[in-house]
Amino acid sequence: YSQYMFNLLHINPAYAGNRTVDNVTLMYRNQWLGVDGAPVTGTLSWDRRKEESNVGYGLQIYNDRLGVEKTTGVQAFYSYRIPFNRSFLSFGLSAGVLNYRAAYSQVQTINPDPLFQEDVSAILPTVGIGFLYATDNWYAALSVPALLKTKVTINNNQVTTGANNHYFLTTGYLFKVSESFKLKPSVMLKAVKGAPFEYDFNLNGWIQDIVGIGASYRTGDAFIGMFELQMTPNIRIGYAYDYLISNLKNYSKGTHELMLRYEF
Repeated sequence: YSQYMFNLLHINPAYAGNRTVDNVTLMYRNQWLGVDGAPVTGTLSWDRRKEESNVGYGLQIYNDRLGVEKTTGVQAFYSYRIPFNRSFLSFGLSAGVLNYRAAYSQVQTINPDPLFQEDVSAILPTVGIGFLYATDNWYAALSVPALLKTKVTINNNQVTTGANNHYFLTTGYLFKVSESFKLKPSVMLKAVKGAPFEYDFNLNGWIQDIVGIGASYRTGDAFIGMFELQMTPNIRIGYAYDYLISNLKNYSKGTHELMLRYEF
């Protein structure tokens, strides 16, 4: 996600209930336009925490399509915060189930391969963990949203559907430049075995807490432009466009991402 900094719940269960209201967020990401089988992801999430409580919880439904693979799942979140004088430390857990489907029979192979002769559909578990430390002006968070290496059996062969653990380290700061303008820089580090580190460097400016304009740089991948609008005290909409700088730019028109949030 490009707009992850506006809803960390997608990557960190410790964020559940952070806004102390009933919060419903709809996200839709259409990645690498023009590339056949490119990723398309949609999520609907809800989380809440009462003002006087240290327990937060939430729920997320998601659907993800990538090539011949489709994943639909539901995930529950639980967080517990330890308050300090002007800060808090939050621990989070997530658990759920997903339906993994792969139309392997549609894959064209050079030589016949028994692993690609039949389609696959399996119900699999998911587990994640996260930590969040925040003050009035800055936060730092670490999470592993998918701990399990899930497997399915095809013709008596076990195939791993879950990749190596992905680690997300995020941090951000809030600068109150004036009464009407705020600046919010943030950074995300993504790490996974077998691939180089990837960084997101983000800078968002907010005018009167109503209009937000931002830009990001994702190393080796894209420049990103973002626009946020707090339409009413309850409704916020957001849009992000990823301008590719990798070799995919020769084949794709970029990535569109939409966000809609309603706070009760």
